[in-house]
Amino acid sequence: MSDEALVTRLRDLLGKSAVLTDTDVTASYARDMMPLAPSGQPLAVVLPANVEEVQAVVKACAEAGVPIVPRGAGSGLSGAANAIDGCVVLTLTKLDEIVEIDPGNRLAVVQPGVVNLDFRNAVEKHGLFYPPDPSSYDWCTIGGNLSTNAGGLCCVKYGVTTDSVLGLEVVLADGSLLKTGRRTVKGVAGYDLARLFVGSEGTLGVITQATVQLKPLPQAPATLVAGFTTTEAAGEAVARIVREGLVPSLLEIMDASSIKASETYLKTDLGAGSDCQALLLGQSDAGGEVARRELAAIEQICTDCGADLAYTTEDLEEGRMLLQARRVVLTALETYGQWLTDDVCVPRTRIAELIRGCEKISSEVGLRIAVVGHAGDGNMHPTIVYQPDDEDEFARAQRAFDAILEVGLSLGGTVTGEHGVGKIKREWLAREIGPVGLRVHRQIKAALDPENLFNPGSMFSMT
Repeated sequence: MSDEALVTRLRDLLGKSAVLTDTDVTASYARDMMPLAPSGQPLAVVLPANVEEVQAVVKACAEAGVPIVPRGAGSGLSGAANAIDGCVVLTLTKLDEIVEIDPGNRLAVVQPGVVNLDFRNAVEKHGLFYPPDPSSYDWCTIGGNLSTNAGGLCCVKYGVTTDSVLGLEVVLADGSLLKTGRRTVKGVAGYDLARLFVGSEGTLGVITQATVQLKPLPQAPATLVAGFTTTEAAGEAVARIVREGLVPSLLEIMDASSIKASETYLKTDLGAGSDCQALLLGQSDAGGEVARRELAAIEQICTDCGADLAYTTEDLEEGRMLLQARRVVLTALETYGQWLTDDVCVPRTRIAELIRGCEKISSEVGLRIAVVGHAGDGNMHPTIVYQPDDEDEFARAQRAFDAILEVGLSLGGTVTGEHGVGKIKREWLAREIGPVGLRVHRQIKAALDPENLFNPGSMFSMT
């Protein structure tokens, strides 16, 4: 089947308006938010409206031998949804129905095009809570969260996306619909296929529906902020919090560069002082006296570890202001230039070493590197700032990006905690999992997608 014949067939299946071929339009669907990741020119972008249309597109592309790249809102940071030349970009934003909310069983059934924040707001009306909250939660979609196994600020207590998934419906390479998982709390019948597809970055199938478990709506959070004159002291506080068995609903860290950027952007003073090298932000959503005891224990640990500032508030507005300083870091860094954010996860006892490593890399490449991250689980986001029109700075930013991954691995960490491998960390995945791990990945891919049509080149190559 020729390319022209495939486009004609897709329009017959979906309608002309749901098949985009104008190159100016398709270019806007060709890449995500990661500037390092390569992208190509798609043959077409299709916007199916239901699962049957997804199946029809997959079958048509399979017959034509044309690759398919599934895509959500494009908020990713690894190039996982980037087009390759001649592919069909399968955009799932029209599958945006919350099919069911079941308060009695604390679960929901949701399609992949639903925006994360819209879903959270919908279940909140039933007194329920969907925990995964990526920084882009106001525009990223559930499907993208599933495909990359997204995390967020609440991971320390509630886990990442896969921890909320009970079951999936997935369109396979032959167009058939696989139903995985269950609606029950427990279930061990067969392989855990749902978890296989979560985090697979669209390389094994197209997720068209998810059954997710929900939590009771937490209490309004109380907030803690602690400032340290050394990164090592902040790192020791995190390690002691973990050792003491304390599990706040949020525990974030900001380095000096991040603090300065946020304060400048927000035109506020976080009270940490000019000598502050690291700031911890914690929250407890346990409510009442339990939250007070939890944060009091964390505050005492911070003080014992040498915090110059240790402050707890139950005022919601004050808590929002403090947390906003963490959430706006990337936007704040845009005042200095283009940002390139990395994503490494290290053992929580080695966070300070990673931050120090980033400071050394910053000095070596001559670029600003700001570090923020989820201290509660060790997932750090060193962010490199460069001038996009300066080729030399861009090259140095690329070197810094790889050097940070090298440091992360040397500390016993992983090259991605939540953003995914995509098209920028393929060689790093191979280094991390080794030849046997890579062979098993390829065998699974070959079993489910023998013609290598789903997102080829993402995560790893088949050769």
